Amino acid sequence: MSMIPPLPEESAMIPMSIVAALFLLMGLAAFAVPRRFLGSFDLPAETPTARNEIQAVYGGFGVAMALALLLPLWLPQLRDGIALTVALALGGMALGRVIGALRERPGPWPVVFFFVEAAGAVVLLGVLPAGSLSA
Repeated sequence: MSMIPPLPEESAMIPMSIVAALFLLMGLAAFAVPRRFLGSFDLPAETPTARNEIQAVYGGFGVAMALALLLPLWLPQLRDGIALTVALALGGMALGRVIGALRERPGPWPVVFFFVEAAGAVVLLGVLPAGSLSA
């Protein structure tokens, strides 16, 4: 039983669009300033190879996730599968941060992004119909 009541079909796109906007912002920032994009995480991007990786993983992935989350505006039958898939990806990112924090204490930005990723996962799980995750 979900603690979050299911949203009506049309209202589900509001939280999905908010999460999409955050992914799009991440992606565009990675494309615009790849040298500085991971500076908050103490990761240098001093080589073309490093900047290429940032643009692929954060830029391309961010834009693709934003597009996927908006796709149900035109193909509503895909909404639940996309919401679940992206929620799992965000949950996995948040879990990875917890595992990393158990090994060694991170700076403030990884903690902030843990909460952003965890909240995004919860929001996306909240758009799923009641009982859709039960066996």
